[in-house]
Amino acid sequence: MRERPKSVNPRNSAHPAKSPDSAQGITLRPVALAADQDFLLQVYASTRAHEMSLVPWTDAQKQAFVRQQFEAQLAHYAMQYPEANHNLIHKQGNPVGRLYLARGPEVLHILDITILPARRNAGIGSHVMGELLREAKQAKKRVTIYVESFNPSLRLFERLGFRKVEENGFQFLMEWKA
Repeated sequence: MRERPKSVNPRNSAHPAKSPDSAQGITLRPVALAADQDFLLQVYASTRAHEMSLVPWTDAQKQAFVRQQFEAQLAHYAMQYPEANHNLIHKQGNPVGRLYLARGPEVLHILDITILPARRNAGIGSHVMGELLREAKQAKKRVTIYVESFNPSLRLFERLGFRKVEENGFQFLMEWKA
């Protein structure tokens, strides 16, 4: 039986509780990899769609490549951040994205937050990020995320008060402090 999603409260994403903003219908649900694999692959593929449109491969080759990269990313996260929470983001009961988050003693490190393209720019990511920043402020923790210099979400992080603290090629380590 599938667990019913609860309102976003990233303080305990394994068992989220009702949030003051639950009227928005944005919820988190822990990933159950077997049941959620296809959706997570779809979300990941959306992050590579532009890149895949540029290569002269067949659709089968593109799908195989994206699946291989998706599996490599999951393996990397599992190895580097075994304690991280992996959640689906839902809007009014429908999955719209993913949030992978590692909670450390001094920092909340966002491994990944992705909203499906058709659901972007509707306040979902801003809402989830607002909840994370409230948690960090209460716990007196920093929030960090790596963002590619060409990623449109960089503007969201800057608007929320994140600052670039490190640059490695096209990747920026962004940090928010209360």
